[in-house]
Amino acid sequence: MSAATKSVEGLYDCRDAFAKTLEALAEADDRVVAVVNDSVGSSKLGGFKKRWPERLVNVGIAEQNMVGVGAGLANGGRIPFVSCASCFLTGRALEQVKADVAYSNTNVKLCGQSPGIGYGELGPTHHSIEDLAWLRPLANLITIVPSDPWETAEAVRFAAAYEGPVFIRVSRYPVPALQHRIERIEPGKAEVMRDGDDVAILANGVMLHKALRAAEKLAEDGVSARVVNMAWMNPLDIETIVDAAATGAIVTVEEASVRGGLGGAVAETLALRRPVPMEMLGFPGFVPTGTVDFLFDHFGLTAAGIAAAARKAISRKGR
Repeated sequence: MSAATKSVEGLYDCRDAFAKTLEALAEADDRVVAVVNDSVGSSKLGGFKKRWPERLVNVGIAEQNMVGVGAGLANGGRIPFVSCASCFLTGRALEQVKADVAYSNTNVKLCGQSPGIGYGELGPTHHSIEDLAWLRPLANLITIVPSDPWETAEAVRFAAAYEGPVFIRVSRYPVPALQHRIERIEPGKAEVMRDGDDVAILANGVMLHKALRAAEKLAEDGVSARVVNMAWMNPLDIETIVDAAATGAIVTVEEASVRGGLGGAVAETLALRRPVPMEMLGFPGFVPTGTVDFLFDHFGLTAAGIAAAARKAISRKGR
């Protein structure tokens, strides 16, 4: 996997894939620039800054200004990648994301770093579990939640080529590289990672890895679980969601609030088209301070927890 650096044996930090891909794009196209909020280090953009100091704008801790500067650069013909912690990008600067980027249909690439509970012990002020719910109503904002370094690099390349606003959720949690069935990501197209007929598990980001492990556990008990990578939050793959409902039971898993994120999007889709028993895994509200692994365990966002939710959804078939 050339797009990322191993942080732990066999595991990758997707921010490395983000940074390396952005540098490659900048080398090929001088319109590519970066805008940050004193987050050069946490965005892994030290190499970018060293190579092109004049093409990296650091506004300091002023996220609203950061998004506005990105919009101005886009209006001037640049391709700005606006990068900072997702909690501050989508929370503190939401008005600018809405008005300067989405409503204005500006060619800005928003990169929400370390989303979900990536900051762990820093607590609720730094957790970004509401971002997907906040952004989903912005209908023209392409929203992607990559699961591994390859998909992260693909999302960055797509964003640079696409004419319009994009949001990419870039995880810092170390993950292995997945075996994808596709050669290129396709806008709005979910990827079936594993076939199954008894239940479908729809996940994205870090949770996709746990969903695949849950499917292996279920298989040991004779349960056939389909696993779908829902990296594209907008546009949403309605057809694949409805097809997954043919299994008769659905589980959604996300490193985000269960209110308004992936689970909400899938529930809205199925309520109108093909209602089936459904379980939604994520965070029910504000998340306490703790390590990332502790929080995943505490809220059942583990292979065992996902498998249990799948069995529960299956048990409700036909009721």
